[in-house]
Amino acid sequence: MFTKILIANRGEIACRVIKTAKKMGIKTVAVYSEADRHALFVEQADEAYFLGGSEPSESYLKIERILEIAALSNVEAIHPGYGFLSENPTLPELCDKHDIAFIGPPAAAIRAMGSKSEAKNIMLNANVPLVPGYHGEEQDIDTLTAKALDVGFPQLIKASAGGGGKGMRIVRKADDIQQAISAAKREAKSAFGDEKLLIERYIEQPRHIEVQIFCDQHGNGVYLYDRDCSVQRRHQKIIEEAPAPGLSADTRKKMGEAALNCAQAINYVGAGTVEFLLDKNHDFYFMEMNTRLQVEHPVTEMITQQDLVEWQLKVANGEPLPFGQADIPCVGHAFESRIYAENPDNNFLPATGKLDFLHQPEESTQVRVDSGVRQGDEISVFYDPMIAKLIVWGENRRSAAQKMYQALNKLHIAGVDTNCDFLRKIILHPSFLKEEITTEFIDTHSVALFGKSELDITVLLITAALYVDNIVTPKTPINSSTVNPHSPWNATDFWQLNGSPVTRFTLTLDTTDYTFEATTGREGTLSIRYNDRVYPILYSIKDNAISTLINGSKQTSNFFINNNIITLFKEHSTLKFSLPNTLFHGEEDHPESSLLAPLHGKIVSLEIEPGKRVTKGDALVIIEAMKMEHTIVAPASGTIKAYYCTVNDIVDAEQQLIEFEPEQIIKQD
Repeated sequence: MFTKILIANRGEIACRVIKTAKKMGIKTVAVYSEADRHALFVEQADEAYFLGGSEPSESYLKIERILEIAALSNVEAIHPGYGFLSENPTLPELCDKHDIAFIGPPAAAIRAMGSKSEAKNIMLNANVPLVPGYHGEEQDIDTLTAKALDVGFPQLIKASAGGGGKGMRIVRKADDIQQAISAAKREAKSAFGDEKLLIERYIEQPRHIEVQIFCDQHGNGVYLYDRDCSVQRRHQKIIEEAPAPGLSADTRKKMGEAALNCAQAINYVGAGTVEFLLDKNHDFYFMEMNTRLQVEHPVTEMITQQDLVEWQLKVANGEPLPFGQADIPCVGHAFESRIYAENPDNNFLPATGKLDFLHQPEESTQVRVDSGVRQGDEISVFYDPMIAKLIVWGENRRSAAQKMYQALNKLHIAGVDTNCDFLRKIILHPSFLKEEITTEFIDTHSVALFGKSELDITVLLITAALYVDNIVTPKTPINSSTVNPHSPWNATDFWQLNGSPVTRFTLTLDTTDYTFEATTGREGTLSIRYNDRVYPILYSIKDNAISTLINGSKQTSNFFINNNIITLFKEHSTLKFSLPNTLFHGEEDHPESSLLAPLHGKIVSLEIEPGKRVTKGDALVIIEAMKMEHTIVAPASGTIKAYYCTVNDIVDAEQQLIEFEPEQIIKQD
C-alpha cells in the first residue's frame, strides 16, 4: 500500500480523502491556493505546499506545478478528488510519465467519457439507449442554432466537458437559442477550459438516477446500487438518496448492468458513476459518465457499509475489488443534503462571507457531516459555495427522512445565507415523502417551498428578550479604575431619573418592523408589551441557548448575535432580526437610476455600449461567481448613461455598476 499520497484538490473532498488515508496509515500532502492558505484541509494534511493565486487557473488547475510538488514531496500517488483536474486526462498521463500512481481511471477512459458527445457515440455503439440530440464536432453558432432547431423544444444545451449545472441552459423557444448558446459557451470555457456544447431533447419531469460502479485492474467490475439525485436547483443536485426509491428489482438490475457495460466498453478502472434519465414509464436513457468519485458518494457508503475512498486506494495499488456483485450489502436508506451558502429566495444566488457561527449535529453511525470549513472561515467567491454535506441513515426511507429533518434542525449557521430552511421544507413536503420526485420538483412545488411561514408571537418575544439581555443590559465587565460601577449614570439597564425602567425598541425581520416596550424586573424576568398586550417572560441564557417560559410554555432556542443581527434558530426556520438603526436602506443610498451588483463576483461582459437605448429585459452586465454566470437585465426601457465597472473587475454585492436612465412615460390628458 502507498505510504504517502498527494491530494490535488481542496475543501471538503480533500478533508474526506485525508480522513481515510489517516485510517489506513497513509501520509497526505495538500496543495493550496492563496485563498486557502489557512483552510482546514491544509491544517489536517501531514504536509502542505503553496500552489499560486486564488483563481483555479492560478492554482488547482496547474498540472505541472502539482507534479513538481509531488516529486518534491516524494509521493507515490495522486488523488484528484472531484472537480478541477479530476476528469482531465492529462493528469493521469503525466502521472504515468513520472512513475506516480493516479487514483482514478486511465487517461483513455477519462478522454472517452470526458466529452459528452463522444460518450454518446460510444454508448450508441454499445446499444445503450440515448436521448435524441446533436453531439457533433461542428460548433460554430450557425451550426449549433440550426441543430437546435432540428432537435425541437424543449431542449437542453450543455457543456460537453462539464457537469454540476455549469454551461447548461434549458431552451423552450427559438428566440432564446443564440443567447443560451453564447452563455453556455462562456460558462463552459470558464469552468472547464472547453466551450464545446451538445444539444439534446429535454425530457419533461424525468428522474435523475445514477449508478455507482467500481472496476479493478484485473478485469473485475461491480455496481454498488443506485442513487436518486432528482431534487436539483440550477441543474445541480441538493438532495441525494440511496437506493433510488420506487425502482423495481428488474429495472435496478438492468440499470446496474448497463452501467457496467458502459465501464467495460472503455476499460474502466476505479470509481465511476453512470447517470441516467428515467421517464415516467421507467424507461431509462444514458446521460453521462463521471470518471471520478461523486460528491454524493456518502449515501452509497451508508447503505453498503463500505469506504469508497479506501476502495479507490486499494484498486490504484493494484489490489482486486474486495467484494463480488452478490456480496455487496444494501442496508436501509440514506439521504445527503448539500449545505450551500446561497439565498434560495433570490434565485439561489451564491453568498460569500465569514462563517461567524457554525454548530453541527453530533456525528454517529447514523449521522455524518462531511465539511471542509470551520467556524470563522470565509466562503470565497473563487470556489463552490458548499459549506458541508449532511448525511443520515435510517432503516427505511421514512425513517431516514425524519433523521435528516432532525439533523438539519441541529445545524446552525450564522454570518452567511444558507439553504438550510429550504432543505427542511423539501424533506417535509408530502410529495417528497410519497416519493413523487422529478428534476422539476422545486419548480412544481415552488409556492410551498418558497412561501413564508406565519410568524409565531413566541418567536418575537424570545428575540425581544435576547435584545434586552444582550444589547440593552449587556453583561460586559466595567473598568472599575475609571468608572464607578454603582453610579446610576453608568448603568447599562433601563434605569432613568424620575422614571420607570421601560424602553421602546424596534426589530426588523426581512422588511417588517416589530415594535416592543420592555420593562425589566429581577434578573431573568421582564415584561414585553407588543400590540397592546403585556407578556411576562422568565428566561435564562447559557452559551448560545436561551430557555424561556412564556404563557406557561417552556422552550429552549439556539441563537447567535453578531454584526447587529440576532439570528434565532427555530425548528422550522432560521430567522435574522436586524437591530435598531442597522438596516440598509438601498433607496436612500443609491439613486433610483442605479443598477447594483446582486453578489460579489467578477465582471465577465458588458453587453450594451454606453449611450445605447435598451428595452426591458435586455442583458446589460454578466457577472460570474463560483463559476456560474448571473445576468443583470434592464428593469425597463431606457438608456445606459455610464458603466462603473470594466470586464474582469471584482465587484462587491450592492456595488453600483450602471447609471441607467429609464424612459419617461408621458401621460396623455
